[in-house]
Formats: sequence, C-alpha cells, structure tokens
Amino acid sequence: MAPLPPRTPPRTLVLGATGFLGRWLLLELLFRGEPVAAAVRDSDRAAALRHWLRAHDADDAALTTVAADLTRPGLGLSPEDDARLTEVRDVHNLAARYDFGLTRAQAEPANVHGALHALEWSATRPRLRRLVHLSGYRVGRDPQPRHPLDERATAALYTRLGAYEASKQLGDAAVRVTAPRLGVPLTTVNPSSVIGHSRTGEAGQYLGLAQLVRRLHRGRLPLLPGTRRTFLPVVTVDHLARFLAVVPDHDRAPVQAHTVLDPDTPLLPELIALLATHLGVRPPRGLVPVPLVRRLPRALTGADPETLTFLSEDRYDTTSADHLSAAAGLTQPPVAPALTRWATRLVEEDFGTK
Repeated sequence: MAPLPPRTPPRTLVLGATGFLGRWLLLELLFRGEPVAAAVRDSDRAAALRHWLRAHDADDAALTTVAADLTRPGLGLSPEDDARLTEVRDVHNLAARYDFGLTRAQAEPANVHGALHALEWSATRPRLRRLVHLSGYRVGRDPQPRHPLDERATAALYTRLGAYEASKQLGDAAVRVTAPRLGVPLTTVNPSSVIGHSRTGEAGQYLGLAQLVRRLHRGRLPLLPGTRRTFLPVVTVDHLARFLAVVPDHDRAPVQAHTVLDPDTPLLPELIALLATHLGVRPPRGLVPVPLVRRLPRALTGADPETLTFLSEDRYDTTSADHLSAAAGLTQPPVAPALTRWATRLVEEDFGTK
C-alpha cells in the first residue's frame, strides 16, 4: 500500500470554530480547498464539529483540530499544537461569550482578554498575513479607540450597556489599539444580526432577533418596541462566511474595519409584519417607545434590557464592505426569502429546544 501523501500544514486558524459562525466559516474555507485548523476545547467538540461538517458535504481531510483555550495566554496551546500551526498566515477570531444577562466576570475573559490573547499569539506567527477579529455592528465606531480605560470608565460602560456589549466594545478597542504596536495586520468585521442560511434557513443561534421572533410566534408580542424607523439590519450566515473567508485576500491596510449587513433589510415594523404573515400569527398592535419599555417590568414586557440598545434608527456605513464584496464577486442573497426561511426553521427547531 502506497504511503499517504503528507498533509498540507494549515494556513488558516479559526478560533471559535465550534460556534454558530465558526462552523459556517470552516465549511466555506474547506469548500475553497483551504487547509485549515479549528481551535476546540476538547475531543468531544472536535468530533461533533467533524460530524456537522460532513453532514454539510464537506471533505474534512484538510482540517486539523487543536485543543485551545482563548482565555489563556498563548491560547493555551500545547508546544506540539503550537508547532503544528507554524505555517498559519490567517487567523480568524470568532470566539466570544455571547449571551445576555452575563456578569462582567463571565464576559471579560473571552471577549476582552481573549481578544488580546488571539492578537498576541498571531504576532508570533512568522508567516502571518492578517488577523480577522469578529466584532459587533454597533461596536468600533469610535475613530480613535482608547485602551485601556481606567476602572471607573470601564465599570460605567458595563453598567450602561450590560456585560456582553460592553465587553465586545472593550475587546474591539483593545485589538485596534494594540495591533499596530505589535505589527499585526488587522481587520475588524462588524456584522449586523446574523440570521440563518439563505437557502435552507438553518440557524443554530437563538439569541437577539430570534428571541423577538419567538415572542411573535407564541403570541407574546402585543406591542413592538421601537419606532416606525427602527432599523435592525440582518445578514445571512452564508454571506457572512463567504465575506470572512475572502477578507485576507483583499485587505492590505494595516488596520481595516468593515460593517457587514444587508441594506435592503426592511425596517423593523415591516420585518415583523412580514414574519407574522409568513407564520400565520397576529402582528403587534402597535409600537411602544424603547425608553418606556426600559421603565416597565421585564415580566410585563418580556424584553431583555440588554437587547434594547440594538433597537435604533441608526444607519451604518458599509462602503468598505461593499467595495470588498464587489472585488470578490460576492452579492447579498434576497433578504425577504432568507428571513422567512429562517423563521420557518426556527419554528421547526422550536427555537433551539429540539
């Protein structure tokens, strides 16, 4: 029997590989023939990841898995695993603690310290081309980020925004300030609310907008928070995965930022009306201002206070992302069918309970 050819060392490392976005990015990279490494916590997660990839028709022969812990310096890699990643040129940090109602102690290790650990480890790769850091769409808008903040300012930010959004803002600022000092080419990608696959609706994440759809489907959304101009943009997970995959091929600036969203997303009242019609349920009877919702008991409104900061009339500059998409030949899938397919899938999966 002829010996197997040596495996090509991974050129891309995905942190957060077993998460919602990480799996879809891995799938895209493997479809592109990219030798890629996935950072996982343990062998059980590695096995589940390979099972998911194969179920989605991926050939995982080019996939390497390494045990990693983003909350530790050096990503907690063993010397052997670190050596296996010597040829890595692109690092995608999609790892985060994503939930509402977290404490600072729960959110900060992954979302702030972990972001810096990923950056510092990337600086040790001799062939590094780019670090791609996934942020949030209402994060990173300060043209002159500050890091570190003093403790008083940090505590105030956590109090005002909640642990998840505050930690993402702090992590974003930390990498944007520190990357130039370490000589690490950096791209931050700020996606809007990520929905399911544009063709299948497959989700795998049930926070944020999905919680609003759940309340709608279960008849618990008599009034919609916001105004007639509230804009909660979405992006499909497959488009975002394609975008992330091509970023290192196109970005050349030392520090670059992209906001990725579908500008054709209906305004929130229209979006909810579309999904109500599709699901055959009653739409909200009217609108209620967000400041009023904040003052009412959560038991009455059903709204998580941390999610209310996302209900805004703001618009976002997508110019750089649009230019990169055009250069890479990427186009957004039609948003209305994507939304309804996603809603159908959410209901089929009972919003993550099946």
